[in-house]
Amino acid sequence: MVIGLSLNTIFDKVAANDRIAENEAFFLFQNASLLELSKLATIVRNRNADSKRVSYVIDRNVNYTNICNIHCTFCAFHRSADAADSYVLKLGELEQKAIETKEIGGTGFLLQGGVNTDLSWDYYLNLVSFLNNNCGIWVHGFSPVEIQHMARINGLGLENTLKSLKDAGLGSLPGGGAEILVDRLRQKIAPRKGGAADWLEVMEAAHLAGLRTTGTMMYGITETIPERIEHLCILRNQQDRALSRKNGGCYTAFTAWPFQSGNTAWNAKINEPTDVEYLRTIAIARIFLDNFPHIQSSWVTMGRKTGQMALHYGCDDMGSLMIEENVVSSAGTTHKVNREEIERMISQAGFEPWQRNNLYNPIIDASKR
Repeated sequence: MVIGLSLNTIFDKVAANDRIAENEAFFLFQNASLLELSKLATIVRNRNADSKRVSYVIDRNVNYTNICNIHCTFCAFHRSADAADSYVLKLGELEQKAIETKEIGGTGFLLQGGVNTDLSWDYYLNLVSFLNNNCGIWVHGFSPVEIQHMARINGLGLENTLKSLKDAGLGSLPGGGAEILVDRLRQKIAPRKGGAADWLEVMEAAHLAGLRTTGTMMYGITETIPERIEHLCILRNQQDRALSRKNGGCYTAFTAWPFQSGNTAWNAKINEPTDVEYLRTIAIARIFLDNFPHIQSSWVTMGRKTGQMALHYGCDDMGSLMIEENVVSSAGTTHKVNREEIERMISQAGFEPWQRNNLYNPIIDASKR
């Protein structure tokens, strides 16, 4: 026990809308029951979102290439350029994916790939412009390591690279590649990906450019609980800075998921993730990240039942239908649903479903259809 800390004092702080500290988050990890975490996380969730409603988005995870030279030890998706199953999608293939997405009420692409040194700067600009202007698709695109790669090949620097992408039609940035924002761990699992400062620099530049982004955490790859909390603290501090600017650039949401070790160098070397650990982690993230408006459930990695349970542990969003998903499924984890199923999942959990876009604006009021 930490002297001076108790569940009652933390409950009182949360009820009073006071921010909890890192040592208090650690205390919750070590001592709070699932029921207690559910109660605390629900207080913060309802402060940030409608207590009766849960959102979802219809979009498509599109990996425009699987060629990557970063070689993260935890990735089962990447391929070398000379691999028989390596690819770069053509515009015609992307157009067909856009048509299929829009036909079922979808609004956007979560667009990511590897660091493919054969692709030019013009390729990225044309890709974004084609999807947004020709196909009418919102582009929620490119992880920080991809943005850094673009800035290297075009010589424009991060600020002008992001401005050019935004002008071409980039709508927002996903938070891929955050993993755990602690350099000790990043050097161990992905030494060529860059340190925490590199990832954060891109997010800072995006926020300065008025772009919305998402925050993420992939846990369960030998990090410690204090390192998870350090990760959350880094994100919370950056969101404080972003919100203080009042220029529209900030984090819209946070999502966490456990590392899937299948088909990676880590297979059978670490403990498999548990539902209980996921619920504890996502609940404490909701409590700690008091300046994040939304928390997503990771039903894609955890399955439908745990995804539903997460709605009672701080999550107000079910994320995407996953029309297409390649990265997690490469590690052997595959969960997909259609619109009716995701709405049923939300309703069965006791909430009213509503469809959103990437900025959390309503597309269709699903509960009134």
